[in-house]
Amino acid sequence: MNKLLMTLLGGSLALTAATSASAAGSEDGYGISTDYDTVQKGRYIATLGDCAACHTKEGGKPLAGGVALATPFGKLVAPNITPDKATGIGNWNFQQFKSAMTEGKAPVGHLYGAMPYTAYTKVSDEDLRAMWSYLHTVEPVENDIVANQLPFPFNIRMSLIGWNLINFNQGEFKPDPKKSDEWNRGAYIVEGLGHCGTCHTPKNLIGGDKNSQFLKASVLENWTVPDISPDNHKGIGEWSKQDLVDYLRDGKNKFDIASGPMAEEVTNSSQYWTEKDLQAVATYLKEGSDGDHQTTPPEPIASDDNRMQPGGQIYADRCAGCHTPDGKGVEGLFPRLANNSLMRQDDPTSLIRVVLAGSRAGSTDAAPTGPSMPAFGWNMSDEQIANVLTFVRNSWGNAANAVSPSDVAKLRDSMKND
Repeated sequence: MNKLLMTLLGGSLALTAATSASAAGSEDGYGISTDYDTVQKGRYIATLGDCAACHTKEGGKPLAGGVALATPFGKLVAPNITPDKATGIGNWNFQQFKSAMTEGKAPVGHLYGAMPYTAYTKVSDEDLRAMWSYLHTVEPVENDIVANQLPFPFNIRMSLIGWNLINFNQGEFKPDPKKSDEWNRGAYIVEGLGHCGTCHTPKNLIGGDKNSQFLKASVLENWTVPDISPDNHKGIGEWSKQDLVDYLRDGKNKFDIASGPMAEEVTNSSQYWTEKDLQAVATYLKEGSDGDHQTTPPEPIASDDNRMQPGGQIYADRCAGCHTPDGKGVEGLFPRLANNSLMRQDDPTSLIRVVLAGSRAGSTDAAPTGPSMPAFGWNMSDEQIANVLTFVRNSWGNAANAVSPSDVAKLRDSMKND
């Protein structure tokens, strides 16, 4: 997937020499502009929105759908959004597209929250028109997708009327006059096009965002989606703006190397953001919102605890060769574990997962070689994995709750279905 932006999201433009100055800015009856600059802007907007993540199946045609999304309520499959008239959006007009993006209403009926219209509602009309025009330059692909594969009663779309009343606040982004233009641009991306909260914000019992805990971490598809608020203990408070820019552009910084779903996001989307937008997002995330507050760090588990001592021995034997005895790792190659908020998340699911199954980092144009971590689930018991992670989460400036063998066993069993 690590290709030039021109090929990442949709093949060659359906623009030719026939797009002359006299045709620039024109729209047909479907609201599609043929203006070259508008289409190029739309391509970038679709990149900011990371449309490929859900709508381009590995090995499939760009934006032809087919990516399965596991939810707590069952499976949804991302639809075909190429301009194919039979199975895509070729018969839609702009108002229908806008309604789907900003209200969660499409010709097929109400959309599920897995399509992040709760964030896209903030996107401006200008950006939506540009994206709409770009989508009609993508190769039309006939690919009929049955998107709604939820069991009864969740498959009844009318139930989403009630869901929206509880979880959806419609409305275009309004800049905060008390904040800088850069902060507001970052907020527009994070809260809107980037839909960061869709993954990083914890969910309520019916799958809506707990907006009072915006960006405060969640668990999705057996991954911990970490806290990216300015909190110093569990969030990105100790990261500099440049650390954030490096991570989003290169997929790595001195604290972490992107893996799992975030590696896909960097590969498909954020590595292509402009420097100005990277800086804006970093500014917004570092400053946070007025409701952000700092977590009081807990006391670390004592070094003579009967989980810490065997955990330390396992670390010395299995982990120190790459992550180093002091947990500082090797920058850009083996992630730092010492004094790292990613080790201190309340939920250790991702840490358990990478020890069980290993992990491979994504690749970007700036960092084309993605390092990997081997799997240890085949030769380490649940208790051994729990102990070594408890040790890591409470050493070298870290402090967090212990990992239990039952946590490991539960995830080990759940991953059999991944």
